[in-house]
Amino acid sequence: AVERTKVLPKKDIAAGDLILGLASDGLHSNGFSLVRRLVEAEGLAWDAPSPADDTKSLAEDLLTPTRIYVRSVLAALKANAPIKGLVHITGGGFQENLPRVLDDHLAAHIDLSAWKLPRVFQWLQKAGAIEEAELLRTFNCGIGMILCLPKEQAATALALLADSAIKAYEIGRIEAKQAGEDAVVYAD
Repeated sequence: AVERTKVLPKKDIAAGDLILGLASDGLHSNGFSLVRRLVEAEGLAWDAPSPADDTKSLAEDLLTPTRIYVRSVLAALKANAPIKGLVHITGGGFQENLPRVLDDHLAAHIDLSAWKLPRVFQWLQKAGAIEEAELLRTFNCGIGMILCLPKEQAATALALLADSAIKAYEIGRIEAKQAGEDAVVYAD
């Protein structure tokens, strides 16, 4: 149960709001049809060292359990963090999931240089010669959840999330959508 005034997404997500990305721990169960094909094409054994991290087996690296964000996000909400919207980055990536919290007149501008693409995704991209747009549509690329909030209150939310040991990045902003513009726009 939730109070009606606290239901997310809130209707006041607006141009100028900030987008925070919460770090993922790995693939989070997305893109495994492609992953299996790449592993087979590369002739790799699941118990062999991972090409992305030789301290782990390939299976350990690719099957890192999905990070669960609920405790950290609920703690931030209970502490009155000004979160207006939450987006879990699952299959479909940013492009399909982020527009779910945006009105038609808004676009999310994502700065891909705001965080480092984790090595496991770098390896998958190289092994499969995957174009960036497809990588972003298939995988979370290191961001498992997105929060939308007022820019002037981002420091509060970042501090609350830091207390829960989840790495968070300022990865973009909400802007008024231009004619013909996609709901998610990427920049480097």
